[in-house]
Amino acid sequence: MPRITEGKLACDFPPNWEATKYDQCAFYRNQFSNCCNDGRSSTPTLRGSRAVDILAIAPDRTLWLIELKDYRRHRRTKPEGIWTEVALKARDTLAGLFAAKVHDGHPDQPFAGRSLGCLRLRVVLHLEQPKTSSALFPRAFDLADVQQKLKQLVKAIDAHPRVVELQNMAHLPWTAVSIP
Repeated sequence: MPRITEGKLACDFPPNWEATKYDQCAFYRNQFSNCCNDGRSSTPTLRGSRAVDILAIAPDRTLWLIELKDYRRHRRTKPEGIWTEVALKARDTLAGLFAAKVHDGHPDQPFAGRSLGCLRLRVVLHLEQPKTSSALFPRAFDLADVQQKLKQLVKAIDAHPRVVELQNMAHLPWTAVSIP
């Protein structure tokens, strides 16, 4: 069973799935992460490319783009909406996969080819927040609101993106656990 860990969260995928930490792939890190970076721009979309945390290929040839965010201990400090961040990461990840696929001889080329050979795309934001709201650690996001805003931005990629948390995984085909 493939397990991918990001910070204090881990996702366990069924054994017949292929999953990888996309933001740790050599092609992304060494070649694509600075694509379109002009070095001067204060515009987030021109500060290089972004990457989702996990790419997972299901046996039914669905490519899952998964972003994990854990705000249980630290508040979000980025000024842009979390839905905008995830949408940009999904867009840039797909562009990076295409670039890796056509980059002859690169070790990430086969996975990129399998990813782009999928028949469906799905976007998931796994968003952890404090279970109860407090002055120090408030629940800053309403999951339904985030999902609606994300849906508006990624509808060309996935008409039904999901926003989940450990307490409600919305019947996703993998499990997630908190790591102490």
